[in-house]
Amino acid sequence: MPDTLDAADHVKPFVYESLTSKALHFSISAIQSRMKLRDPYALDLEYTRTMMGFLLFNPEPRQIVMIGLGGGSLAKFCFHHLPHASIQVAEINPHVIALRDEFHVPPDGERFRVIETDGAQFVRHRVTRPDVLIVDGFDTEGQPPRLASQRFYDDCHEMLQPDGILVVNLHYGHRQRDAFIERIRRSFDGAVLVVDDGELSNSVVFASKGHAFSQAEREGSPPPLSPSAGEQLAEAFALIRRALKPRRQA
Repeated sequence: MPDTLDAADHVKPFVYESLTSKALHFSISAIQSRMKLRDPYALDLEYTRTMMGFLLFNPEPRQIVMIGLGGGSLAKFCFHHLPHASIQVAEINPHVIALRDEFHVPPDGERFRVIETDGAQFVRHRVTRPDVLIVDGFDTEGQPPRLASQRFYDDCHEMLQPDGILVVNLHYGHRQRDAFIERIRRSFDGAVLVVDDGELSNSVVFASKGHAFSQAEREGSPPPLSPSAGEQLAEAFALIRRALKPRRQA
C-alpha cells in the first residue's frame, strides 16, 4: 500500500475544552468531533447517532472498517457496545492520531486498530472484507475528493461482504451533495437510503450491497444493545424507520 504523506503535509487540529465537553477542530467554525467529559464513550453529536443506525440492518457485525478517526466517537462506541466486532480505523492525518489519548480512543489490540493510511487506498487494496464500512473522513476543505469519487464508491462496494452496509456522512449543504449521493446509487444499484439529521447539517447515506434494507423492513425490531446504547440510539432508529416507510410503500 502506498506510503502516506509526511506529517508536515497535514493540518494540525486543535482541541477546545469547555466545562462539559472536549472538541476536535480544524477551524473554529467547524467541529470535527465532540466528547462529553462526564461520559467520554457517549455519542454527543446527532449525526454520529444516526450513522450507528446501520445496526438496524446488521445488528451484530463481526468486522467494521472506518475511514476517518476524528475524535474517535464512533470507534469508541462500537468498541464498547459491540463486543463481538473487530474494528479497523484508517486515518491519514498523523496529528489526529496523536490526539487519540486525549479523546479516550482505545489502544491498539486484538479487536481494535488505528492505521495511518490513505482511506481511499485502504479501500482499494481491500486488505479486509468488512460487514460495515463507515466513511466519515474530512479535512480543512470538507470531504476530500478522493473519498467521494465514483471510483471510491465502486471500491467500497467491492470491499464489502456480500450483505455488507456502507455508511457515509455528507455535509447537508455541500454543493456536490446530490452528486455524491448519485455516485453511491450507481455503485450500489440504487440500494440507498438517505437520512438527514434533525439539524439539517448532515446527510447520512446508507447503501446496501445485499438485502439488508428489506430485512430491516420486515423485522422492525431494535437490535440487542445495552440499555445505555439503546437509549442513545432510540431517536436515530426512529428517524431511519421513518425514512424506510416510503420504500415499503413503493
